[in-house]
Amino acid sequence: MTAPDAPAAVAATPTLRLRDVPPRVAFALEQAGVHPLLARLFASRGVRSPDELDDGLARLLPPDALKGTVEAASLLADAIIRNERLCVVADYDCDGATACAVALRGLAMLGASADQLHYVVPDRQVHGYGLTPAIVDLAMAHRPDVLVTVDNGIASVAGVAHARALGLRVLVTDHHLPAQGADGVELPDANVIVNPSQPGCSFPSKSLAGVGVMFYVLLALRAELRARGAFDASAQPRLDALLDLVALGTVADVVRLDDNNRRLVAQGLKRVRAGRMQPGVAALFAAAGRSPQRASAFDFGFALGPRINAAGRLSDMTLGIECLRTDDPARAAALAAQLDAINRERREVEAGMREQAEAQLERLMPAGEAPPALVLFDAAFHEGVVGIVAGRLKDRLHRPTFVFARGADGLLKGSGRSIAGFHLRDALDLVAKRQPRLLVRFGGHAMAAGCTLAEDGLDTFAAALQAVARQWLLPEALSRSMATDGPLEAEYFNATTVRQLDDQVWGQGFEAPVFCDQVQVLQQRLVGEKHLKLRVRHAGVVRDAIWFGHAEPVPAQVRLAYRLSLDEFQGQQRLQMVVEAAVE
Repeated sequence: MTAPDAPAAVAATPTLRLRDVPPRVAFALEQAGVHPLLARLFASRGVRSPDELDDGLARLLPPDALKGTVEAASLLADAIIRNERLCVVADYDCDGATACAVALRGLAMLGASADQLHYVVPDRQVHGYGLTPAIVDLAMAHRPDVLVTVDNGIASVAGVAHARALGLRVLVTDHHLPAQGADGVELPDANVIVNPSQPGCSFPSKSLAGVGVMFYVLLALRAELRARGAFDASAQPRLDALLDLVALGTVADVVRLDDNNRRLVAQGLKRVRAGRMQPGVAALFAAAGRSPQRASAFDFGFALGPRINAAGRLSDMTLGIECLRTDDPARAAALAAQLDAINRERREVEAGMREQAEAQLERLMPAGEAPPALVLFDAAFHEGVVGIVAGRLKDRLHRPTFVFARGADGLLKGSGRSIAGFHLRDALDLVAKRQPRLLVRFGGHAMAAGCTLAEDGLDTFAAALQAVARQWLLPEALSRSMATDGPLEAEYFNATTVRQLDDQVWGQGFEAPVFCDQVQVLQQRLVGEKHLKLRVRHAGVVRDAIWFGHAEPVPAQVRLAYRLSLDEFQGQQRLQMVVEAAVE
């Protein structure tokens, strides 16, 4: 769902910036057999060699390069052989759900019995985030010997200490940044930590999602069990069967798609397109009305991911995890239907919250001028949806944005989204240093972070965050720009080009192509009350275009930034330009 239009003074037209294409690199890629259009697109996104486009599993970074995997493999192998009980501590987003499913499925493939494997997942409104002491106590109902965190744990100093005091061994697998203590980085006292973001880890891909980290642990565990004689290389379990889940979690968590992540996602997509996927993944495709045979990273990020995430936002992520770990297609279909219904409810809640946010913005910005950072709270806001609303407002207003809701404990729980040049987690760290008793806890990444504070500290937090934004953000950083790939040659306006583009892995840090061309607008009208439908003349040819979520008319002569897509209606496919921006 696209955000509603901002006040005119705020919703400034972005500057269209042409991506730089190193001509020698593009030529070398083309000479190596890459399609000329793709060679230009890849070169402008930092690809320098055809080898970087090899998505084979043999090109994945080796597991032993990731700090802690060898020790983790030994710990898990010992536990499996001794028939000890393992409890996976999950997280309540899609990355955490897929990581949990990968852990449970992978450990079972590698010899753990059903009696050995258990999991718990926090309730967002009751337990908070990560391996808290309360979650440890919840896990104790399964009488575990080993706790394995997925997509959390690196900042869970108190929770890990509580688990160790109870006699448990703890394996932390995570990808978030560690907590900052008074003397620098503060790590939990776990038996083993596997996290590319931990100090001393030289793993080249710092952008692994939580599910990717767990997959690497399983690769290392398979090697350890093979070395112990549990099986030989010719008969070892095929962990690549889990790559549909790895790809889903990686894309849904919006981590940077570096070479290694692109390989993981590409391999997952190949398996989905070939019909080799978990029953839950197939059921989610069906619930979303998407075709697995034409699966793309877009489907993972905007169709399947939101349905999994909705469970953690409004209900119980157990639904999402069970959907991904069941082998019963009928049960998977029933769970996917539940997730789809929850996602529809999430959209309604989000729409109401955005209307309330719009009213606040009018009061905060009477002249239409946004402050360098936005902080919003309303007593009616739902804790599970604040991150989505923060992201919508950030996209529209181009400002770092935090949205808060009141938690069950009376504290405000905030979720933030940021813009380029403003590391949100580091900004929270600076706020915490300047206001030592303000934040109860915080954590996250450069572009997304969360924090908890008392309600009477909200104004102080807003002022402190805005002070950091004024210090760090130059005026040009607060002006929106959009990178484009320039004009698209008329010969490439066809369905074949769309399919070639859809076959590639695009995402965070390796953005999908956005072209830019001068057109003459022949007709324009509103459809669905909020989408602008256009007929334009481009290079002498009349073409269809649509601008989703935009209701204002455009000039008769205009430069359009657009994506190329196939619109399918009643079995017919039509080529259309999906408008991202328009500049006179």
